[in-house]
Amino acid sequence: MGRYDRRGSRDRDRDRRRSRSRSRDRRRRSRSRSRSRDRYRDRDFGRGGGGRGGRGGQPGSNLRKPRWDTSRLEPFKKDFYVPHPDTSSRPQHEVEEYRKAKEITLKGRNVPNPILSFEESNFPDYVLREVRRAGFKDPTPIQAQGWPIALSGRDMVGIAMTGSGKTLSYTLPAIVHINNQPRLQRGDGPIALILAPTRELAQQIQQVADDFGRSSQIRNTCIFGGAPKAPQARDLERGVEIVIATPGRLIDFLESGRTNLRRCTYLVLDEADRMLDMGFEPQIRKIIDQIRPDRQTLMWSATWPKEVRNLAEEFLRDYTQLNVGSLQLSANHNILQIVDVCQEYEKESKLSTLLKEIMAEKENKSIVFIETKRRVDEITRKMKRDGSGKSPILVATDVAARGLEALARPVTMPINGIVAERCASLSGGIMGLGQGLGQGLAKYGVGMAQLLEQ
Repeated sequence: MGRYDRRGSRDRDRDRRRSRSRSRDRRRRSRSRSRSRDRYRDRDFGRGGGGRGGRGGQPGSNLRKPRWDTSRLEPFKKDFYVPHPDTSSRPQHEVEEYRKAKEITLKGRNVPNPILSFEESNFPDYVLREVRRAGFKDPTPIQAQGWPIALSGRDMVGIAMTGSGKTLSYTLPAIVHINNQPRLQRGDGPIALILAPTRELAQQIQQVADDFGRSSQIRNTCIFGGAPKAPQARDLERGVEIVIATPGRLIDFLESGRTNLRRCTYLVLDEADRMLDMGFEPQIRKIIDQIRPDRQTLMWSATWPKEVRNLAEEFLRDYTQLNVGSLQLSANHNILQIVDVCQEYEKESKLSTLLKEIMAEKENKSIVFIETKRRVDEITRKMKRDGSGKSPILVATDVAARGLEALARPVTMPINGIVAERCASLSGGIMGLGQGLGQGLAKYGVGMAQLLEQ
């Protein structure tokens, strides 16, 4: 009897151990599912996200603000501007006439004269070589006045419509700035940091940095959400002089210690108004806290709302404000815009008819802007099914409207099939066509009901 009692006791002990083991397995699976949900929730789908921070979910909450003592910081040079004799000797009335003709207005002290040609910029040969290779003839107004300010080491705010050439306005001075700093050592972060609101814009900026930094062998990387972290982390660990980043993903790398901003002396906030609209102000503040206070800061924006003004007043020192054109978002006057008021169900047939008219001229090229990626795919499939495949037509969402100046060949007819929430959005979607794409014609298909509601 005793033997059977002992055997029953052993069976009961074994059953209890198995029960405890199954309970542990269930808890592990539950924790794993919870972590997976958190990872999915925290993913940044290309809009600069990530950077949720600690338990409170505040962006950058794990980042500690350094106690900067400027007296102990390694000095660095940021004034490289040597005026060309033609620029410095130009009569003041000619300078004012140029500024008036180009709608340039300025606020700030001791603003240098604008340069009227690339030769007047006094950029080093390795920069001018790439400019000539790109085939540019003359600087745009924002470049003509912005380069002397940026090369002087001054903080500045540049306000101009999309497509005005802003990217080169800060990229070329960044290249000069970097080449006048000590080389990066192991463990150093970037010398120049460019913040952008979206992956698409960040990638466009990187393309410009690639093209114009080629001769000087300046390394860069583009970090943004919605893409694997490992390749971006490897670039940061190897060391790059320029980091182009969306705010959330950069916060992630700063919190994990994959990079730092101790060497950063040149900061650019591109499309600052859009970054604030998208809710990135907390991330921007956390990032700027990690950069030495005597840095050079350049802020670029298409508009000048109160929120952007407040940010400039807080983080820029003795800055120059450069404005080209209106302070409000407006249409590009190089483009004739036609609005075709129609019902929603008419849009596809009108689009088909319009494209046939446009493509009757062999030299014409067109871009069609559509609301969503799903609709882009649908329209593309219909075009491929019904068309011959010979006409150069690009169908895209409105993110492609930014940075179109990078296209080499002119687009004569962009078509905006997007119903805008605001009138400003209609004109803003194609403003990038004004620079590099020449004069053109824009056409919109807008539902009658939505138009009457505005």
